[in-house]
Order: sequence, then C-alpha cells, then structure tokens
Amino acid sequence: MSTPRIGYLAGTAVGLVLAAAVGFGVARMTAPAPAAAPAATPTAAKTAAPAESQSVPMTEEQIKVSEIQVQPAAAGGIEAETITTATVTAAPDGLAVLTAHAPGTITRIHKRIGEAVRAGDVVAEVEGREVATLAADRAAAQAKATQARQQAAREKSLFDQGVSPRQDLEAAQAEAEAAEAELRRAIASAGAARLASDGRSIQVVSPIDGRVTIVSASLGAYVQAESELFRVADPARTQIEATVPADAASRLRSGDRATITTGDGRTLDAHVLSLTPGVNRETLQATALLALDQPAEGLLPGQYVRATLFTAKETASDRVTVPTIAVQAIAGREVVFLRTKEGFTAQPVTLARRSGDLVELSGGLKAGQRIATINSFLLKAELGKAEVEE
Repeated sequence: MSTPRIGYLAGTAVGLVLAAAVGFGVARMTAPAPAAAPAATPTAAKTAAPAESQSVPMTEEQIKVSEIQVQPAAAGGIEAETITTATVTAAPDGLAVLTAHAPGTITRIHKRIGEAVRAGDVVAEVEGREVATLAADRAAAQAKATQARQQAAREKSLFDQGVSPRQDLEAAQAEAEAAEAELRRAIASAGAARLASDGRSIQVVSPIDGRVTIVSASLGAYVQAESELFRVADPARTQIEATVPADAASRLRSGDRATITTGDGRTLDAHVLSLTPGVNRETLQATALLALDQPAEGLLPGQYVRATLFTAKETASDRVTVPTIAVQAIAGREVVFLRTKEGFTAQPVTLARRSGDLVELSGGLKAGQRIATINSFLLKAELGKAEVEE
C-alpha cells in the first residue's frame, strides 16, 4: 500500500473518532441546565455524592447525536472456546488390517496401494500345505456325510420292510448326524480361513469399502498366518483425536459442539463423541474424540488439523451475556453503563469469562436490563472529566 493511501486511511479513522467525540461534546454543551435542587443536609449530601458521581445525565437527543447504542443484556452464558491441534484417525469401523488366515506363499496380488476396494473384494491369494489340508478335510467330511446319509436311507427302507431291526436304523441315523456335524465343522473352518471354492488357495478379502493404504505383501513371499499384508481405510469413516488441557477437559461433555479447520482452510462442523476419563501425567492433557457431522473428502488418517471445541453454555439464572465493548474499567473495577431515565449509571459487574466479542457476567446485571454498547467509552470519558472538574 502506498504512503498517501496509508495517510488517507489514518486520517479517515482519526476523523471518525474526533467526529464522535465532537458530537458527544456538542450534545453535552447543548444539554439544558438541570433544575436547581433543594438544599440538602450535610449528611444527605455525603450519601448522595457517590451515586451522583457514577451517573452521566443525557437526553435521548444527546444519545442520538453521540451515536451511543443501547441494547438489553442477553440471558445465559456463552460458549467457551478451546483451540488445539488434532489428528485425523480412522474410525474403528473405517480401518481394516488384512491378513492370511493360514501360512503359505503369496501367489496373486489383485490390488495396489491407493486403489479402491469394495467389501468382499479379493486383494490377494495364498497357497500352502495347510491350505491343502483345509481343502482335504472339507472334501473328506463331505464324502463321509454323503455316505452316512445314504446308509441311513437304506436302513430306513429295510426297517420299513421289516427286514432290519430298529437298533440298526438308530445306529445309522446317529452315524449320519455325526457325519453332518463334522461336515459343518470343516465348512466353517474353511470359510473362516477364506478357502477358495476350488480349494487351492486362501483368499485375502477386504471386509470394508475404502482404499488400500499400506501394502506389506510381495508376490512369491512366504507369510505366516495372521501376519499383516494390507491395510484398507475408508475416507468417509474417520474421527479426530484432539488433546485438551485438564481445565478445559473438565468442562467438556459428550455432544458439545466443535469445528475442524483443515490445512486448505475448510471449516467442518463436528461434535464431541467421548473424552478420556483421566489426563496424561506428563502433559496434563486429556484426549477428546470428535466426529464430523457430515462426511468430508480429503481427510486422511495421520493428517493434522486444528480443532475448536465449545463448552456448553452456562445455564445458571444469574448469568448474562453482553458485548465486550460494553464493559469499561473504572477505578480498578469492571462496569457497564446502565440506561436510566436521566441518562446512564456506571454499574459494577462481575466477569465470568470472555469469548471473542462477548463477555459472560456472573453478577451485577440482570437479563433484559439495557446498557450502552457502541461508544460506551464516551460515557467513561465524560465520567472521568466530571471527576476531574470536581
């Protein structure tokens, strides 16, 4: 920006401040002289002086000329903000670690890192001795069950013809039931191991939709059972872990509002899911788990973001909220200027907390009482001027 431009803006800002001050001075100069008050006793004068010194008489016209705005105090407290760094992590149902359920050699790899997968897709195949054993057990169980069913059917026919005794029929039926149970066991074992229908390999299958984020498998490599081969993450199912100071953690509750700011400047709405019951002894911080209100693209596990957490509003009946510009410091205490019939009165208040351009008060003011907000500093200046003149 050029120097003339800076000078112009600075001159404009100074002009606006001087205009407000001049307007306030004109309003005070044009105010009608107050009627002479009857003489008071010395004791009464001493009692009335302090209250009188905290008042600024003004008419409606003077308030308008001075551009002093008045508004009522709002009931209730404000949301306290806690800004902290956070990390994007996969939700428990949004991350899958893929393994082979039997040892063997990787014979096929169907997906590469970064590729999309659907739930049920075969990512790789493994062949080995235990794979063959699982296939043989299933085939043997199927054969035994078939034979036992046929034997039970023959015994039933002979029994119906009166040729075979009941004991032979019952024995054949028991053998068939045992063979069926063994077949179910073999089928369950093969299914749990993801044995292919042809019985030649174990299939490594993704249980979720997502993308392959880690590949530890190599074609032709021998792997042990349950060793990690792939990781699949669903970008739509993520969560955010935020570290919060102990004092802020004590105020947070599940369901409290939060926002997430990404590296590219996006702001996403979120809420608090849960909070660790204790704090870390070394950092004196707790961990808050946040969930996005709507799925967002571009958030990957391990990514750093900024989290802003808002604690719930204070619901105590004595809490009110006013703009920060309404609060002035006079003689070491905080006051607001309460609107009266004669003008304004400096009302001492107790501050609970600040957040942005709002202040929460815990005492000194009630909801609905009208106070000066914009240009309230003019009232403070006038009050100081009156004290100097006295």
